[in-house]
Amino acid sequence: MEFGVLGPLEARMHNKSIVPTAGKPRQILSLLAIRAGRVVQVETLMAELWGNSIPRSAATTLQTYVLQVRRKLTAAGVQQTGRSAKDVLETCYGGYRLTPDEFSLDLLEFQQMVRLGGRTLAENDPATASEQLSRALDLWRGPALTDVPIGEVLSTEVIGMQEERAWALEMRLEADLSLGRHAEIIGELRMLVSQQPLHETLSAQLMTALYRAGHPWRALDAFQSLRHALIKELGVEPSPRLQRLHQAILANDTDLQVPSATLHALSA
Repeated sequence: MEFGVLGPLEARMHNKSIVPTAGKPRQILSLLAIRAGRVVQVETLMAELWGNSIPRSAATTLQTYVLQVRRKLTAAGVQQTGRSAKDVLETCYGGYRLTPDEFSLDLLEFQQMVRLGGRTLAENDPATASEQLSRALDLWRGPALTDVPIGEVLSTEVIGMQEERAWALEMRLEADLSLGRHAEIIGELRMLVSQQPLHETLSAQLMTALYRAGHPWRALDAFQSLRHALIKELGVEPSPRLQRLHQAILANDTDLQVPSATLHALSA
């Protein structure tokens, strides 16, 4: 079975889609796929489907939705594995568990690749890290579960995915800066900063890229834009880290240039 949650929901068995048409069964399948191999409690599923407005018929309705997912499994030929739909989507004490013999989930692949890219970057191999993190980010096909109604449980899961994606992007940009690709990523950084004007790390990366590209005045403008946004929205000044970067740009600090060791490695 193959599952994809980094974009529209994808779920396939034997190359046949098992994604339900209706919204609430999609929610159930999404949550079971994200937590494949683990029991998802009935209370958790009900909270996802109905929040604090759980109807009296919730238990029976939930069973109906589970039955719809099992019918999709049967229609996709689950019996070819020697198991029934009830075996793959088990009823457990207090909940349900999705237990395919073999399955892939793009979220797990993404998380593994991000961890690998982070370790590689920490080991001072930005070229490999940039490639690994780029491959991880390429797994995203759009906003997570964009075609699935999101309740309170999936909302938490999606927030976690988005945070991991943001962290992977920051690391990839940092790797690219280390590789001297500052001119190539200025446009991307400008777009990201315009979307997140209070994000200090992205602003710092933009300032560094602009300075290295020979535009120190634009780097200083980027700092002032961040400062004005922080004061207006939060009533605070930029962090000491950003203020030190600002002072380094004013002083034309040579430490802001691409490390000579990196340049030597790239030219070797």
